[in-house]
Amino acid sequence: MFRLCFQAAGVLWFVSGCLGGASRLYTEDDPLVILGSSSLKPTISNSSSAWLVQFYSSWCGHCIHYSSTWKVLAQDVKDWQEAIGVAVLDCAQEENFDVCRDYNIQFYPTFKYFRAHSSPGEKGTAYRGADRGVQSIRQLMVNILQNHTRLEWPQRCPSLEPYSSAKLLPLLGQKSDHYTAIFVEEPDSYVGREVILDLLLYSGVQVKRALSSDLPLLDALKITSFPSIYLLHPNGTHGHLYSEKKLRFFFSSLLRTLPGVQRRSSSAVAHVGAPSGKQDSEPWRDFNRSQVYTADLESALHYLLRVELAAHSMLEGEKLKVFKDFVTLVSKLYPGGGSVVKLMETLSDWLLSLPLQRIPYQAVLDLVNNKMRIAGVFLGEELRWVGCQGSRPGLRGYPCSLWTLFHVLTVQHDAMPNALDNTGLEVEAAPVLQVMRHYIRTFFGCQECGQHFEQAVAAGIHEVKSPGEQILWLWNQHNRVNARLAGSLSDDPLFPKAQWPSPSLCASCHEEQNGVHVWNLDNVLHFLRHHYSASNLSPKYSLTPPRAPAPSFDLLPTSKSKVEDRGGAAAGGGGMKAEEQPGPQPAQASPRPEMKDLVMGEGEGRGVWILGMGFNSVDMSLCVVLYVSSCLFLMLLFFFFKVRSRRWKLRHSRLHV
Repeated sequence: MFRLCFQAAGVLWFVSGCLGGASRLYTEDDPLVILGSSSLKPTISNSSSAWLVQFYSSWCGHCIHYSSTWKVLAQDVKDWQEAIGVAVLDCAQEENFDVCRDYNIQFYPTFKYFRAHSSPGEKGTAYRGADRGVQSIRQLMVNILQNHTRLEWPQRCPSLEPYSSAKLLPLLGQKSDHYTAIFVEEPDSYVGREVILDLLLYSGVQVKRALSSDLPLLDALKITSFPSIYLLHPNGTHGHLYSEKKLRFFFSSLLRTLPGVQRRSSSAVAHVGAPSGKQDSEPWRDFNRSQVYTADLESALHYLLRVELAAHSMLEGEKLKVFKDFVTLVSKLYPGGGSVVKLMETLSDWLLSLPLQRIPYQAVLDLVNNKMRIAGVFLGEELRWVGCQGSRPGLRGYPCSLWTLFHVLTVQHDAMPNALDNTGLEVEAAPVLQVMRHYIRTFFGCQECGQHFEQAVAAGIHEVKSPGEQILWLWNQHNRVNARLAGSLSDDPLFPKAQWPSPSLCASCHEEQNGVHVWNLDNVLHFLRHHYSASNLSPKYSLTPPRAPAPSFDLLPTSKSKVEDRGGAAAGGGGMKAEEQPGPQPAQASPRPEMKDLVMGEGEGRGVWILGMGFNSVDMSLCVVLYVSSCLFLMLLFFFFKVRSRRWKLRHSRLHV
């Protein structure tokens, strides 16, 4: 084992030396700045923010091992970038030899910090502490900021010094356009200053630090434990802000999720509560963040089937297979039953019964729109975002609902592991992820998004061995996407992309180790199983199917076993209660003809589709005319021979007489 490790280290050294360490240890995907000989001075000189730079060598074994810690640090303080940035420079790169010599780098890794507004000749101050853990370096960054003088203070960095009761108490009862959070802590605590920097990129809230030694403040605010937050609301009211755990991540998360607090971006929209411009085009729908809404799931299927799929006029080959697998997956795992499940089962049965290699999209659309008036089949033709609604059009919506749909399907697969038996999907260790992967690669409109997801799945899907791991993998990938897109133009200021679930939804999911936030995966899995279960689905805002004017033929009857399976899942694994069903249950169907003998439906101005083979209205009219003509001809023949037989009988009877 030791020899194998030694060989692996040798190979890593050789590859690092040949290809360059920056591309090996740190990439553009990491939340830090990769510097070089030409970019070091322009970045740190006369900068409005301070900088902490690690000078390392890609052949240094300790640097290789420490790279993971430095990445964790950069991720942990990425919201501090306007006050102090984190960067790296590889001294093993030939083009960096001179700059590393100029900055007197003798050992690796060497940490140097540069004050804001430093001169071009500034060589930085080296950090020589023995403790290089994330918490110690984070506290070093706070000390670096506080060591700035008033003249060289970073431009965007708020004050980190404690406020006195004489300055804070007059604020009580005053109205303002933002929240004011008074953070009271022990004198040697760093949590308050870290929370101030965590909120640096957010507007609508100001954090002011105070010390536990300020007795008049403690008496006035009735604070007895530390650290604590006393919150002053914009309307002048004030009170204690309760946090289940007195940890930095909990405090920062609570303040970020206050109504009206937004992450600053170029697309920010000022609002408190419901966005002001939204009500002109579409009514705002109040919702509970702890629930999942069937209206979002139905809107996702509506957009997918009627909009996104419409870009493909003919489904054939790989496209047809991917679509069949998706429909099969949804028909087997979509929770709660009802008209949507009946539609997906009908569509699945129809697709599987056809021997054709090519199916026109119009035939699929006719069935989705239920042109045959099939009892119990319905999917609303309206986008009703609820938990996925955005502050303005173009934000959240379909991508959010698609994520939600597949989260629900992973949890349903975990609750009903045998639901996919005999479908061809059961051979996969992670069938929901594989279907999601193929669908996004084939049909999802955002090509770059699809490429990112494909890379993530290709790199990590082999690690998924069970339904529970499938749930956690998709949750983790969703959080990674949120971290990458946070603060971008696609980020909604009303619902900023953040690590989920928040402490307010699942306090037990969050922990700290050595001052760094970590997830309790067992509690996360327990939370996800409940949150995306059928029992947590709300039918509020869902469209209900219209009542059929008369009974009509239904397609292949849903087997009793399917109904019993869903009922069992509802009772034991999280099914919906009867009164919570989003729509009426399909009526009991009478015996019906085979699927292949039914007309698929009639498109407006497009004739009808039979077997998906494209017979038009002229063909059907000819069939009807021929049928009627044949009937008339047979009736004429019948009367002709009837008259002849009577004459023949009369003639023979006279001869006999």
